[in-house]
Amino acid sequence: MPVLDWTLLLKLKEMFNSKFGSIPKFYVRAPGRVNIIGEHIDYCGYSVLPMAIEQDVLIAVEPVKTYTLQLANTNPLYPDFSTSANNIQIDKTKPLWHNYFLCGLKGIQEHFGLSNLTGMNCLVDGNIPPSSGLSSSSALVCCAGLVTLTVLGRNLSKVELAEICAKSERYIGTEGGGMDQSISFLAEEGTAKLIEFSPLRATDVKLPSGAVFVIANSCVEMNKAATSQFNIRVMECRLAAKLLAKYKNLQWDNVLRLDEVQAKLGISLEEMLLVTEDALHPEPYNPEEICRCLGISLEELRTQILSPNTQDVLIFKLYQRAKHVYSEAARVLQFKKTCEEAPENMVQLLGELMNQSHMSCRDMYECSCPELDQLVDICRKLGAQGSRLTGAGWGGCAVSIVPADKLPGFLANVHKAYYQRSDGSLAPEKQSLFATKPGSGALVFLEA
Repeated sequence: MPVLDWTLLLKLKEMFNSKFGSIPKFYVRAPGRVNIIGEHIDYCGYSVLPMAIEQDVLIAVEPVKTYTLQLANTNPLYPDFSTSANNIQIDKTKPLWHNYFLCGLKGIQEHFGLSNLTGMNCLVDGNIPPSSGLSSSSALVCCAGLVTLTVLGRNLSKVELAEICAKSERYIGTEGGGMDQSISFLAEEGTAKLIEFSPLRATDVKLPSGAVFVIANSCVEMNKAATSQFNIRVMECRLAAKLLAKYKNLQWDNVLRLDEVQAKLGISLEEMLLVTEDALHPEPYNPEEICRCLGISLEELRTQILSPNTQDVLIFKLYQRAKHVYSEAARVLQFKKTCEEAPENMVQLLGELMNQSHMSCRDMYECSCPELDQLVDICRKLGAQGSRLTGAGWGGCAVSIVPADKLPGFLANVHKAYYQRSDGSLAPEKQSLFATKPGSGALVFLEA
């Protein structure tokens, strides 16, 4: 939505009044995002290149004198929730919508070391398609963090807020890397951002004026926290980092991320790909072989390295995951460089990088699905210079780079080819197909 959509605010205010019998004191919005390139590498320490989208989560808020937190949602699919503000319990086994709000609240509460939180009434609205890879859950966490900060009357920088919300989303059991929360707070209208970690910072990346980025929903939902696949990939990257460090005679036991191995060796990403070829084999590793490589027991592997939800995994594809991460990290830097240098064939070059990214996600990281592959293929055939899955994968959306003059025909043809199936299997409300431009970040506005 545009930053201030007054008709939407008025409607939300009326719904709030009919729900709680009072008027909200302020509103907070936090945007979703599309990751243009750099998939599954933020939690390995590498830079990513997202932009905020106009779709967002919007919360109307009224602080109250009681210690009760009351949450309601404009979407009837999401039931009301009420709890004591001083006893926040987050159930990792059920990624229910209100738990994402509680993550943001708890993150701010713990940052300031507060035991007593004031109560509040909150009505949540949003138009980011859920489980679509556009970061609806992180937008809710960020929104809740900013709501809590505002209710407390405290101040934090955008970077601090992003870091707190990235950490606190892990309460729900997702071992993410921080991209989603960072872009939600650090986004600015009109520019994508290169997001770097340790320390967290964002640099403007000017996208080509002659092209448009189009988001298309595969209509396959994937809930990141409800699947072990995401957390298995995080663990495979961690194990690959340890085996690479051991191979290079580094102190491997405190290495957690693939970027740390590169930093310790002081070599390029291209050289890291060669080290990966030498050090790891393409055949999957089993826990016993990993233990032999590292000289540890199965018990040590399970209790000291693996996360609780990956302790029963029997095969780990370390070579493939490391190859994806190092090559994808290089593609991000190449994408930024191409945007800066702006050669005549820029759109074609950026498209090729996006295509390579999708191939790597599909074949090396195995985070695509048949429907996404089909959708990406359709987009390329119908005029996209490049197309790839975006977000965690296993469903969700594809993002395509399309020459601006081809946009109307592209949208019509993709709609026909993917969404107007003869079997009518795709529900109309999930048919998200839209051009997007870089939007602004999270903000608070007060009731006038």
